[in-house]
Amino acid sequence: MRAAAGFDRSVDGAAVAAGFHVPMPDGYEDKLIERLQRRDEAAFNELVRLYQAKVFHLVFRMLGDRAEAEDLAQEVFITVFKSIDGFRGDSKLSTWLYRVATNHCKNRLKYLGRRARGQKQAFDELSERDAVESATMQTSARIPRPDEAVEGKQIEHIVQRALAMLDEEHRELIVLRDLENLSYEEIQRITGLAEGTVKSRLHRARLALKVAVDGLSDAPLKKQKEST
Repeated sequence: MRAAAGFDRSVDGAAVAAGFHVPMPDGYEDKLIERLQRRDEAAFNELVRLYQAKVFHLVFRMLGDRAEAEDLAQEVFITVFKSIDGFRGDSKLSTWLYRVATNHCKNRLKYLGRRARGQKQAFDELSERDAVESATMQTSARIPRPDEAVEGKQIEHIVQRALAMLDEEHRELIVLRDLENLSYEEIQRITGLAEGTVKSRLHRARLALKVAVDGLSDAPLKKQKEST
């Protein structure tokens, strides 16, 4: 199996922007799954090609560290290749892939917590790419002035730092619902939680994120007042 070694670290912005599910002709996904379960290496390479950008985007959002995200994204596909026999078709292949990826993320976050990694690295590269994607998807989009671009980047940086401060369950729901725009039904399938539980935890997660964002936003102002 050579796909992991050849994992493309470049992120296809158009693929990410289109959402996590990849549109396929009728019956195509079933055939792809059959090939994967036969350990067809070409099928595995195709799965990586279709979903590597999306998996990396999710993992990067969850971990907040590019190097960790690159390594973990590869591990996700290796796990999928090894455990594809366990896929029973009770959900879309992409939903199952998402579940594998989020479980890997939570396990890695626990590991990193034990290692006392501290604050995760900023998401500057992701922020810049998201801005490019937004502009390229809207041909009539107005190019922001330099001061607007700096302000937008600062806000994104604060949000991502705040996201990294949340516990893994809250972070997962924010990423799945508010950043990846998954439906409640899809989130239920991924997390195994009841709809009411998803909504109540998401509400608490959003409140926690707001508190973290407010605290980070006020910090520079407090520092400035103390220095005067």
